Amino acid sequence: MQRRNLFSHLARLAAAMAWQQVMATSAHAQSVVPEVWLPTADAFTLGVASGEPRPDAVVIWTRLAPQPLTPDGGMPPRPVPVRWDIALDERFARIVRNGVAAAHPDAGHSVHVDVNGLQPDRTYFYRFEAGGQRSPVGRTRTAPAPDSATGHLRVALASCQHYEMGYFTAHREIAAADVDLVLFVGDYIYGTQARAYQRVRRHPHVMPPVAERNLAHYRMHHAAYKLDADLRASHAAHPWLLTWDDHEVAADYAGLSSAELGDPELFLRVRTAAYRAYFEHMPLSPHRAPVGASMPLHGHYQWGRLAEFWTVDTRQYRDGAVCAGVHAPFDGKLLWRCDAAKAPERTMLGQSQAYELEAELASSERDWKFIVQTTQVAPGVVRTPLGPLIYADGWDAYPAARQRLLEAIAQPRVPNVVCLGGDVHRHVAAALRLDPNDPGSPVIASEIVTTSISSQGLSELLTSWMKRANPDLLHVRSDERGYVLLDVTPQQITCEFRATAHPVRADSRLRTQARYAIDRGVPGPRKL
Repeated sequence: MQRRNLFSHLARLAAAMAWQQVMATSAHAQSVVPEVWLPTADAFTLGVASGEPRPDAVVIWTRLAPQPLTPDGGMPPRPVPVRWDIALDERFARIVRNGVAAAHPDAGHSVHVDVNGLQPDRTYFYRFEAGGQRSPVGRTRTAPAPDSATGHLRVALASCQHYEMGYFTAHREIAAADVDLVLFVGDYIYGTQARAYQRVRRHPHVMPPVAERNLAHYRMHHAAYKLDADLRASHAAHPWLLTWDDHEVAADYAGLSSAELGDPELFLRVRTAAYRAYFEHMPLSPHRAPVGASMPLHGHYQWGRLAEFWTVDTRQYRDGAVCAGVHAPFDGKLLWRCDAAKAPERTMLGQSQAYELEAELASSERDWKFIVQTTQVAPGVVRTPLGPLIYADGWDAYPAARQRLLEAIAQPRVPNVVCLGGDVHRHVAAALRLDPNDPGSPVIASEIVTTSISSQGLSELLTSWMKRANPDLLHVRSDERGYVLLDVTPQQITCEFRATAHPVRADSRLRTQARYAIDRGVPGPRKL
């Protein structure tokens, strides 16, 4: 374990050193080029955001982009000083921390400030100033002290927001909701275009084919999404914890391979650009800055004695797709009689991340343990007369890796585990068994999966087949879009599946599709 921890710390140290080098270069450039920058348009078109809340710190973010849909955001090719303030009140009469950060062209003129020295379990307000302009005000909060007996936590769980398939009205509701934290579990952007019958609105920026994408393309596409007012409001209202899935880079990519690109070297360049743009547009700590095509995204967070969160990266380290031709029908989306998927060495998390997660789960003393990952852990097999079909891009295609994860969860010292996911565009409440293929195997954990913000789901016919074949899927709905609201207390988690019909219109209203509870000491959700 010491060696694994050493490698993990070295990777994070390398990212931090790389970011510090950018900042050092920025500071030097400011001293060489002292001219004042005066924007001719709103510099804060992409809003503000916060994330990674800890008892004494939180990350605040913005990006200067007066012309957001241009490759350079309409910014000069030099660093610009950005003042930041964090206060106890929305009018900033009681400022508790402030400083100046450099918005550097090498980082897309983004700013990531890890604000330290804050009080635990407090609400704060923050803002930025550059070129004589002030940003919108953001609201954030710190986590409770590690040893505090926190009695309540409210979390919004969301994923999969294809811009063209619907409006982000779920984010409008999240922004107005009384929640402490937003968990976003992947597919923040989509580089694909919706079919005409699926399209509700058009991407402001259209991505080229994967092979032609570069950093400028990803920057403009992220900016196009951030121009959505509801998404900006959701970021400004609450701190976020994030992980990614595939569409932040390319559909169904796995590690260093892409279904759309056969050239690994070319895909590595694309992944490098995508990771860099992702970092530039998210409220992530500077120590997560990518180094080339690698980025230390997975994290570990505590919320008093009540909860512990692990944000898990299921993309960067996973093994590539297996089987082809007749064994991978529907353009490789499904697998049929694919023995290669059962290889014991196949991994979703990579060895180092998996070992780190297992060790931290075993040592956790929090009431609830949330594994925040991207997709559905519970089996989603569709049985046909010719044999079972499994989803090629999820845990079903990595059964040995899933079994190792479930065995780690099943240890006596690891009670009250809840897996949270997205990706599959359906609301799911499921019981997780030690052996997913044995209906007599003990239930060891619970799973809650959120449907998409806007991306279309499976047909109800396929969903009903799936539910009949997998009795541990206690609730499954693919026909509606939305998010999940989690209300956490020491004794119980209440899960409210918020939903609206597809496609999501600008005036759509969400309702409660179903409610489930997870009781402490009793794995598996129950319907309320």
